[in-house]
Amino acid sequence: MVARVQTVAFSGIEVLPVDAEVTINSGLPNFAVVGLPDKAVAESRERVRAALHALGLALPPKRITVNLAPADLAKEGSHFDLPIAIGLLIAMDILPADELAGYMALGELGLDGRLTAVAGVLPAAMAAAGRGQGLICPAASGGEAAWAGEIEVLAPPNLLALVNHFKGLQVLSPPEPRLAEASGEALDLKDVKGQETGKRALEVTAAGGHNLLMIGPPGSGKSMLAARLPGLLPPLDPAEALEVSMIHSVAGLLEGGRLMRQRPFRDPHHSASLPALVGGGLRGRPGEVSLAHLGILFLDELPEFNRATLEALRQPLETGRATVARANAHVTYPARVQLVAAMNPCRCGHLDDAALACGRAPRCAQDYQARISGPLFDRIDLHIEVPAVKAADLALPPPAEGSAEVAHRVAAARRRQAARYEALPAERRIRTNAEADGQLLDEVAAPDAEGRRLLLAAAERLKLSARGYHRVLRVARTLADLDASAGVRRPHIAEALSYRRIALGAAVAGG
Repeated sequence: MVARVQTVAFSGIEVLPVDAEVTINSGLPNFAVVGLPDKAVAESRERVRAALHALGLALPPKRITVNLAPADLAKEGSHFDLPIAIGLLIAMDILPADELAGYMALGELGLDGRLTAVAGVLPAAMAAAGRGQGLICPAASGGEAAWAGEIEVLAPPNLLALVNHFKGLQVLSPPEPRLAEASGEALDLKDVKGQETGKRALEVTAAGGHNLLMIGPPGSGKSMLAARLPGLLPPLDPAEALEVSMIHSVAGLLEGGRLMRQRPFRDPHHSASLPALVGGGLRGRPGEVSLAHLGILFLDELPEFNRATLEALRQPLETGRATVARANAHVTYPARVQLVAAMNPCRCGHLDDAALACGRAPRCAQDYQARISGPLFDRIDLHIEVPAVKAADLALPPPAEGSAEVAHRVAAARRRQAARYEALPAERRIRTNAEADGQLLDEVAAPDAEGRRLLLAAAERLKLSARGYHRVLRVARTLADLDASAGVRRPHIAEALSYRRIALGAAVAGG
């Protein structure tokens, strides 16, 4: 008899079906796991053996073979423990094969039979729902599995509870869907004194989903502004929350199996490696750019990041996805992020202050800023200077307008974008102006006659690339949405152009 239990393997957030086949035959006592298992899967033999012993069961002194089919697909992770254990219990006539045929199972076993949380339960539950199956998972992961919709979820705390459920000695209650709790009160723009240009740029960034670069001396408030951007963004809608949580589930970052409801804010240190930022490694795990999907990726001290690491961001910023190609893995993760970056104008940071600047100015600024390639600069929609705050500004009372008022305008602008793009077919569906391109951008962001003349003249004078030209239109469309304007007018084009980066050589020579 061959006992079969359905489980899954993961390729990015894609769920691949796997059958755990278990057979017990006559022969010398042996317990073999085959089917390209990694070290964690191979070690499941000892965890399963100990868990069954904790139930008072001993493996028969026969030849036990576990095959994870398809055999040419690499199997990684500890979530194969539970399907292997269930397969053994079926082969030993302890659990009914027919009742378990309609379930998919994944979970890690402790030596005492406890079931502990594993990564990827949410996408596995979605796959099970799509195939009309139920799901068996650890109790700690039941909260995320319950979000898969009309699906039967069994979330036992241990292996004994699962056996008792199918024996009719215990009834497992369906788990309740769980949401992550709010991570404290959001930081408020009222804390920021001065920096009116920075606040305006932050509002435009939030309203249109644009990328932002802030350049200024140390202590001018760049990080302070970036930290307040999450408080301006609308919360994730249900579909977005599911999309973001699936990535975090695969990465094993859903705390307590709770679905995320706040947009992610990721701020990796500048020493982060290329796989850590973009994704990869031995198992092709998601990087920071994917963990920040539909949220913010904040890169402080931008020129201090490794050059190759930053260049790897060019494709995700343009396409909204990160593709990791390795010899043993080829996976794609969603990566529609808002890049918010901050940097000093030069290494010492005091280019505009002759009293504090180093002796190599302005040459040091050219060398320092040249660490960022032109194509990467070109992918950033808004470039602003964040000057040092004067003591007189610090002595002023807090500003009257805070994050709540700005967030209200941002939400209204986002609703206008949603209404504008809702008629698009599913394969072309976009959420914000930052994603609009090509003919669609020409339709929704065509400026009036005066605005067009200004844009063409500026494009020629500033030597804007085709990408830069379209990004000006995107920002102008967002500015029009903030003004509740149906069309893009000359003032919108003028303000959008003010956020474009001037050629470095000209900027330094002029400064």
